[in-house]
Amino acid sequence: MMRGQEAPESIPQYLPPYEGPPPWCPPEERDKHPDYCSDLERFLPRNISLQRNKTSEQLGFNIRGGKEHNCGIFVSKVMQNSEADRLGLREGDQILSVNDTNLEHIDHGEAVKILKNNTSIWMIVKYFPYGYNKTYDKGRHSNPGSPQPTR
Repeated sequence: MMRGQEAPESIPQYLPPYEGPPPWCPPEERDKHPDYCSDLERFLPRNISLQRNKTSEQLGFNIRGGKEHNCGIFVSKVMQNSEADRLGLREGDQILSVNDTNLEHIDHGEAVKILKNNTSIWMIVKYFPYGYNKTYDKGRHSNPGSPQPTR
């Protein structure tokens, strides 16, 4: 800093809470343990094509999240033996798009409308358990008076 100049005001920085390492697991069991699995293929986007006879038919899964919660749209439950279950949809999948409509930055209600108003649903999803677990983090929801993280 040069003489005669004042120090700039500091900008507050907010860091996410620390997340500890996964629980200890013997090395021989790590290949099968979900927190240690190094198979990156399971995190790649995949296509799921779901067909229904009419829009009043159940989808076979529930969603949570949305722009108003500062996160994407995630599958929160898949009904056993449903078409969604048979096609490989699972809890923790983030729905990236439905019928070429991007769902990454959309309100929950709008995502529900898009899913329920179609009988042919072509989705691109990816398994993203970290993001899904964040949908349960109460600190993620925006409060008008609370400081927001710097991005």
